[in-house]
Amino acid sequence: MEYRVEHKYLVSEGQLLFIQKQLENYMAYDKFHPDGEPYMIRSAYFDDLFDSFLQENEDGTDNREKFRIRIYNGEFSEIHLECKSKLNGFTKKKKENLTMEECMCYINKEPLVLHTEDGFLKKRVYALNQISRFQPVQIVEYERVAFVEEKGNVRVTLDRNIGGTKRVEQFFDENIHAVPALPKGMHILEVKYDELLPDYITNVLRMVPLERTSFSKYYYTRKNQVINWE
Repeated sequence: MEYRVEHKYLVSEGQLLFIQKQLENYMAYDKFHPDGEPYMIRSAYFDDLFDSFLQENEDGTDNREKFRIRIYNGEFSEIHLECKSKLNGFTKKKKENLTMEECMCYINKEPLVLHTEDGFLKKRVYALNQISRFQPVQIVEYERVAFVEEKGNVRVTLDRNIGGTKRVEQFFDENIHAVPALPKGMHILEVKYDELLPDYITNVLRMVPLERTSFSKYYYTRKNQVINWE
């Protein structure tokens, strides 16, 4: 199945810790930190001259896309250009590898020279840049713990300390000056799967009164809003 189900929940630190402890009995940690320790994700999100992608998020447009450059744990040995699409409540993600030189071109807002063998995403970003100055405008960073389950292709992510900055030039820095996107002690739980969420995972999630949310890391870090969720 190309598109996947994705549910997001606003959770407290205590709820997140409880769910993590319960899921350890049923799911494996993902490949980035199989010991269960958090790892850092940093992304640079693209938008155009008119903030079209930000506006689509604000309007709740169902059929929309987000483009980003992503690294893990501050390492540039593996860099991805990604496109996350949403359609009728379902999501899918495509990605292509980037070299350090290509990444630097994007971050420095310099034209990327295309080659015949380049993938669809690089060509799409190039076209959007030519049309409406499509380029990185926002860094988003957070800590993640992730579980995986082959049955149903399930992925449960626990994202803490979500923050961001408009100073895209900091993308290569060891530390960034991130503005929090949520009140202290509040985090995001995401559940993604194909067609089936196994009962034993559903039962764990039902142990906590979870609050569904449409929270977008890009949108809320870009708007620099701290929401009163009470």
